[in-house]
Amino acid sequence: MTPSATPPRSLTAIVLAAGKGTRMRSDLPKVLHRIAGRTMLGHVLAAVQAAGAGRIAVVAEPGREDVDAEIAREAPGAQVFPQAERLGTAHAVLAARAVLEAPDDDVVIAFGDTPLISAETFLRLRAPLAEGAAVAVLAFESPTPTGYGRVLTEGSRVLAIREEKDASPAERAVTLCNAGLMALSGQHALTLLSRIGNDNAAGEYYLPDAVALAVAEGFSVTVVPVDEAEAQGVNDRVQLSIAEAAIQARLRRSAMLGGATLVAPETVFLSHDTILGRDVVVEPHVVFGPGVRVADGCTVQAFAHLTDTVLEGSVRIGPFVRLRGHAVLETGAELGNFVELKNARMGPGAKAAHLTYLGDAEIGAKANIGAGTITCNYDGVLKHKTTIGAGAFIGSNSALVAPVTVGEGAYVASGSVITDDVPADAMAVARGRQAVKPGWAKLKRAALQAEKALRGGR
Repeated sequence: MTPSATPPRSLTAIVLAAGKGTRMRSDLPKVLHRIAGRTMLGHVLAAVQAAGAGRIAVVAEPGREDVDAEIAREAPGAQVFPQAERLGTAHAVLAARAVLEAPDDDVVIAFGDTPLISAETFLRLRAPLAEGAAVAVLAFESPTPTGYGRVLTEGSRVLAIREEKDASPAERAVTLCNAGLMALSGQHALTLLSRIGNDNAAGEYYLPDAVALAVAEGFSVTVVPVDEAEAQGVNDRVQLSIAEAAIQARLRRSAMLGGATLVAPETVFLSHDTILGRDVVVEPHVVFGPGVRVADGCTVQAFAHLTDTVLEGSVRIGPFVRLRGHAVLETGAELGNFVELKNARMGPGAKAAHLTYLGDAEIGAKANIGAGTITCNYDGVLKHKTTIGAGAFIGSNSALVAPVTVGEGAYVASGSVITDDVPADAMAVARGRQAVKPGWAKLKRAALQAEKALRGGR
């Protein structure tokens, strides 16, 4: 860095994640409910990190190991501060006083139940601080503002934020609404927050009161606009479904702009980390769970469900397939209808056309797996591996009892139950011998008809 260069501004994010969310009607903490395969809290933590937060503090309900584990997973190194009493949003922020006492240049305050706020919006929210603002508030215009705090202005000046229960009739007519999120200058954050009182209808310490305090000190306060839909919090299952729809719309649009074809986008559900390559075609009614990567030129036919799966180039799967548990299909592999893979790898050009379960298996290049094949991988206690060599042919309705290896180029006859290894280029037959009895069926039918006659046709 040259002597005249300006060092990058540092950022602390305080995420409020306390509260049980009783309207969710759930034993699970509200912030751990999932959208697009990721918890709401996970979405918020990912966004603030993408916006450059070098230090993250999460205020959470004490004693929630599940929340603590999620924080550690999504934001390693984040500090967790318990909030035993819930006396308002400012009270919650001050639970993380330790990070405010040695602040960075900027502080942003986010909420664990507003999962739609993007990293770009966090960047816009903190931007006025670099221009000298002490406080920046996120706000939106709403034609139906009932229930929201109102942002009160005079010309271009911000005066205060008033909670609806404390607002006058004239203030309730204001349509500029507080989204809740706020950015504060690190220089002023602790001073302003510490001065917030609870002289209001609810007797709570309101974070938005920092605005009026900043104005009284002559500090600059800025409103940053945001779309109302992006600012929506989630308090019940209905709102959770609305947030899911919004994130799915973002993910679908991104996938299509990236070069994938979604034949019926509204029927395709993606995870937050789904990767679809160029010229991928996804037919209707496909679900991508977490951990799926689809390379260029693949086709995913209708009614497929994929989790923790990699499809390499030009793979074709479906319809009606399920892939999970570290499933990998290498270049040119194909799966047909009603096939399930679990912790299995299909080599280049390998095929399983129909009605097959392949679990804990390694299938070599250009092997052909017949209809009705099952790898019997579980003995009731342990899982065992099946290895099928390159170019092997597994006849229909075969059961391969693991651990077992079928060598390269080997054949397994249809209807076999294979319990021993099959050498390369050998054929294994493991089934009862067929016996044919000429005329038996004709004699049997006659005997049955005679018995029926004796019973009076019954």
